[in-house]
Amino acid sequence: MLNEIRIPSTLKESHYICLRHNCKDRTLFYPYISLHKACSKIILAPTEEGEKLKHANQFRRVAIQAALKGGEIVQKCRGRVKRVVYKGVVNLVTEADRLSEDAIIKIIRKDFPEHNILTEESRGYERKSYYKWIIDPLDGTTNYAHGFPVYCISIALEKEGEIILGVVYNPVLDELFVAEKNKGAFLNGNRIHVSKTSELSKSLLATGFPYDIRESQVNNLDHFKNFALRAQAIRRAGAAALDLCYLAKGIFDGFWELKLSPWDTAAGSLMVKEAGGKVTDFMGKKFNIYQKNILATNGKIHTQMITVLKMGKKV
Repeated sequence: MLNEIRIPSTLKESHYICLRHNCKDRTLFYPYISLHKACSKIILAPTEEGEKLKHANQFRRVAIQAALKGGEIVQKCRGRVKRVVYKGVVNLVTEADRLSEDAIIKIIRKDFPEHNILTEESRGYERKSYYKWIIDPLDGTTNYAHGFPVYCISIALEKEGEIILGVVYNPVLDELFVAEKNKGAFLNGNRIHVSKTSELSKSLLATGFPYDIRESQVNNLDHFKNFALRAQAIRRAGAAALDLCYLAKGIFDGFWELKLSPWDTAAGSLMVKEAGGKVTDFMGKKFNIYQKNILATNGKIHTQMITVLKMGKKV
């Protein structure tokens, strides 16, 4: 239920007032759900304006609800992971992944039973719909299993091959990233923008390594070395969706990675674009979430990063 989900305490409140039961202690967050300050519970805004906005923003409402619920679940399971299954030599899945995914899918299917769903763990449901929800119920599972507090829930909505909505929730820091096509990118209700760094030598970059790093020579070690010698620094945190959000926020200046899946980049790539950044493949061509490599930057160091990527092995 919507009123059972806690909302991040840092979310920006608007000036809309909820008059339900003459309660003046509720202020509207975004333009369709409200926060009761006393109990921090989400409720649907019952005002006439709220009802209109609720329908206009139903996709976003459901995505946020699902992401928050996923975050709530993984936090409850944190430190109590009893079962870890290895999908490969270094690729694993926990109970929290499964529980989070089940809850997210349940919320989405309640409102949109006719929509397609693509997820990391179950691969989802195929319907004859123009819409597809792309879900990573726990990005950064290895971090999570080891107690390293860098992980998130990522949810995106694709319409006829184009990502129109992205929501990424970091339950550790209570960070809710939301982006909609042509409407900007936001962190807890505040507009975010990419950095203005224009020199690669002064840039902080982020990346990751593929799961087949031990078997394949195309493993990003060559690119890592090349960038390490030319950038100010590189961070490898282990959660691509969060890396992209922190690029959108202006913390990172550039991000590259290879052999990723759609659920790794769907929400984050939109976040970067809506924050004023640029997203392509390694050669500067149009990015598609079903491709295996991604280059995302603040736009100012994009060409410089392409030049360095051309020095390494091809995917």
